[in-house]
Amino acid sequence: MKRSICLRGMNGVFKGRTWDAGDLLRVGRLEALEIVLDDSSVSRYHAEVRVTDRGWRVRDLGSTNGTRLNGVRLGNGQWPLRVRDLLQFGEVAIVVESITDQEVEPAPSPSPMLDSMRVAGTAKSTWMEAMEGLAFDSNRSPRAGEQLLALIRAGHHLVHIDKEEDLLQSILNDSVAVLDAQRGAIVLADPADNKLKIKAITTGRSEPRAMMAGRGEGGGRFQFSQSLANRCFSRGESILCHCVEEDPELANARSIAEGTMASVLCVLLRTPRKLLGVIHLDRSPWQKPFTMEDLHLADAMAANVSAGIECAQLLRKQRDLFLDTITILAQAVELRDEYTGNHTFRVTTYSILLAEHMKLPADQIDLLRIGTPLHDIGKIGIDDAVLRKPDRLTAEEFEHMKLHTVKGAEIISTVPDLRPILPIVRNHHERWDGKGYPDGLGGEAISPLARIVALADAFDAMTSDRPYRKGLPALAAFAEIEKMAGTQFDPAFAAGFLEIKGSILEEMQTQSQTQNTTRKTRAMPVA
Repeated sequence: MKRSICLRGMNGVFKGRTWDAGDLLRVGRLEALEIVLDDSSVSRYHAEVRVTDRGWRVRDLGSTNGTRLNGVRLGNGQWPLRVRDLLQFGEVAIVVESITDQEVEPAPSPSPMLDSMRVAGTAKSTWMEAMEGLAFDSNRSPRAGEQLLALIRAGHHLVHIDKEEDLLQSILNDSVAVLDAQRGAIVLADPADNKLKIKAITTGRSEPRAMMAGRGEGGGRFQFSQSLANRCFSRGESILCHCVEEDPELANARSIAEGTMASVLCVLLRTPRKLLGVIHLDRSPWQKPFTMEDLHLADAMAANVSAGIECAQLLRKQRDLFLDTITILAQAVELRDEYTGNHTFRVTTYSILLAEHMKLPADQIDLLRIGTPLHDIGKIGIDDAVLRKPDRLTAEEFEHMKLHTVKGAEIISTVPDLRPILPIVRNHHERWDGKGYPDGLGGEAISPLARIVALADAFDAMTSDRPYRKGLPALAAFAEIEKMAGTQFDPAFAAGFLEIKGSILEEMQTQSQTQNTTRKTRAMPVA
């Protein structure tokens, strides 16, 4: 029976050096040993690797800095070795290159149905230490040009991408490409419960990208291991894992087997202030497994992009707060006019549905989200006697009511960041034929956003009840939109509005059900 083992150095002056034996390899600084490691972190007689009747085993010999097997420090006793296991004697890393021991313990062959994983290495560096990895690898050698370019490109995203979802997807695409992964996912901690939620996914090796994020552990089309991601996040360390033998914490992780993951990197997204989440990358059994150098590269990339992700989250939070403030302002206006309840919400919803259907640019749709709730902000300056009048307005009162467009524009113009929405506030009562107010604009001279809001505003006004009249049925209002296309309304937008009739009706039904529920709740007697 032939027995042999081959070990290969992974870092420092020992990188690439190999040691072979048929029965015993003693490790330490003593020159009489089979593996002489002249490094201050290694003890004189540090450890030994020997063959037993149960296969190859490693044993620490009471060394000062310990012996680690796949990132785990060994206690007393002998520990089994397999191909691709990573041994660390002090700070010297050595990988098990090959084992020949056919009758005792054959090395496992790659299989798409491997059902467990074991930690092969960890990196628990501070944010500053990881940032140093931008220029140097784990051996303190300057990074290769391709790796350095990847890290620079990752930083480039932070200043050239505005939307958080686009930023995350771009970061993930680069990570998958640079690390040659078959798949990738970014999971971030939810502020509400600090649980990891998937935010971006991608596939890098001719696999169709999943349209819906998987639920992890085999719960969806896209596979990623929640167990590994949670372990990485909860322990605050980046992890390299290989499918080699059973791990008690991961034995039931179906995603690992069903996702054909032979090697996984989970790297921690963090800043000096907080932990953000995890980048999850995996390779198939038909690819070379990730190495410790891959782990350090991925960890450096994660540290490099984390500040940008945190900034994007803060900007989104600030934006959400801003939109909430706008909503409160709009509601303050509606409280003065008891007959227009939820008018701004409905007009905003209809406007965005139409803008998306007409494929307006994303930045224009964002302006609609901000500007439409404020389209009637000028009614703050309208006399209550006119605004709250239960009857039809006289000609003089109507002229006074028309001033809300001008007053609203004056209010908005005092806030420089809101000036892009001025056309919505001032011109949402202009007409395509030029007979509207306050400026008598017509056709293309009217802002497209104002034309959209004008249409949505008119439709909601037609279908809403007033003290002096009953609102039109929705189908009658659609007929009026069709009739007034090319005179009151932009003909292209009017046609688009009719094309989304089903979506508008569905939204109206949802609003009606919500209002009925609210009325019933308010009518319930207090116990």
